[in-house]
Amino acid sequence: MLVSLSVRDIVLIDRLDLTFGDGLCALTGETGAGKSILLDALGLALGTRGDSGLLRRGVDQATVTAAFEPPSAHPVWRLLDDHGLGDGERLMLRRVLGADGRARAFVNDQPVGVALMREIGDSLVEIQGQANKRGLLSAETHRVFLDGFGGLDGDADDVAKRHEKWRAAATALAEAETRLAESRRDEEYLRHVLAELDDLSPVAGEETNLADRRTVLMQGEKLGEALAAARGELTEGRGVDDRIGTAQRLVLRTAERAPEVLDGVIEALDRALIETAEAMAALDAASRDLAPDPERLEATEQRLFALRAAARKHNTDVDSLAALRDDFAARIATLEGCSEALETLTKVANNARKAFARAACRLSKKRAKAARELDRQVIAELPHLKLDRVVFETGLEALDEDDWSAQGAERVSFAVATNPGDEPGAIGRIASGGELSRLMLALKVVLTRVGATPTLVFDEVDSGIGGAAAAAVGERLAGLGESFQVLVVTHSPQVAARADHHFRVVKKDRDQGALTRVEPLENDSRREEVARMLAGAEITDEARAAADSLMHGATG
Repeated sequence: MLVSLSVRDIVLIDRLDLTFGDGLCALTGETGAGKSILLDALGLALGTRGDSGLLRRGVDQATVTAAFEPPSAHPVWRLLDDHGLGDGERLMLRRVLGADGRARAFVNDQPVGVALMREIGDSLVEIQGQANKRGLLSAETHRVFLDGFGGLDGDADDVAKRHEKWRAAATALAEAETRLAESRRDEEYLRHVLAELDDLSPVAGEETNLADRRTVLMQGEKLGEALAAARGELTEGRGVDDRIGTAQRLVLRTAERAPEVLDGVIEALDRALIETAEAMAALDAASRDLAPDPERLEATEQRLFALRAAARKHNTDVDSLAALRDDFAARIATLEGCSEALETLTKVANNARKAFARAACRLSKKRAKAARELDRQVIAELPHLKLDRVVFETGLEALDEDDWSAQGAERVSFAVATNPGDEPGAIGRIASGGELSRLMLALKVVLTRVGATPTLVFDEVDSGIGGAAAAAVGERLAGLGESFQVLVVTHSPQVAARADHHFRVVKKDRDQGALTRVEPLENDSRREEVARMLAGAEITDEARAAADSLMHGATG
């Protein structure tokens, strides 16, 4: 709640330090005393726009400091921690306004941007009756209030989670479709190249073998002549094999005389015969292989040149063609696998969408039921606040699928019509002044358990009413004071009599000009103020008695 407010040099206030309590706090005083100045000062501390016109005449700087003690579970503490501003159990908001209209913002004595100060302020105080578009006047909050009223926060959370899953699945599907489209553009080329490489069937190391074979085939005639000459040397005259055979027979005839010496000679001659025969066979085979063969040479060259041409085409070497073929085959296989994966992602996205749609539909039905009950309860409150001609309506506008969001499938808005037959419109546009404040009061009474803002401010909520209607306003403000800290600027004695804390705002003339003062009231001084509100300038005993009756009736 708001614990204290310190104001320095704002309009008619030179120096002011106020301490507030919980419950209902009433601010009273004659018209023009400066009650609205207090709200302007509080708004400045909460992050509203600064204006040099707020400075007291003759000063260069004005300062407003508001101290709060939010509940330990209040979300503002997490917000402070996220920005490194958490500090103890008390929260200090300070705004310094210069004569040039520039304002500096501080949270717990640390400089911050005004946007953050406004976010913090909005979570702590809701001011009704001013020309702002926050709190219940902001259509962005209406869904939150309706869900809170209907006890639908769990359903709303479920919808938000399902929407997140749906969007994640839809994003994954879109990315896969993009990748597949890119691959599809290359598919024809990939398959064409793969077919070419499959026809070529390249083998690593094949270029070297082909080049060696080509060289040999090109030199076939010369090599053949050399081999023929070599064969002639082996076969000329009796021939090498005949001579070795003769030598072997001569040795065998004498082998019995010296077997240990000649056995080795005989074995060597045997090997020489065998190897000579093998040499002759190899020479014959080589001669046949190296015989001039233009067709074989042409085939070898064609194969070699085809491999080299393919390597140049793909900007690689011949030995890498086999790996390139495997890579293209893998890319096509991946492409085919992407199609299967796309089908799976499509099913996941469709199922996630259906799950969100079902959850959103359930929430929509519950919201419609809650909206009818909210309308009924608010409309039941309005006659007590002299708003019996006002029509309140909670609108649920179904959204196109493209506009579905984590908040559901409809837009929630509170609308009013102040005259019979009028079309309901936005609260802030249709209602105005005290009428708007009382309408906000009716809503707050119905939405007592909804919302985390611990301090409510009502400005001129009793404007234009009196008697039973003013008493009803006071009763409802006191009821709100049991759940919230409520500050009310009022001219109604029925409202002031209900207050737990009472402050009187007065304007006093000084040599340096008029100054606004705020006086806490207790017991007799409070009775005098309520009597003044009843009687006017001259307070009578009858007014005092009536004040006693109001105050005792409020406490009784």
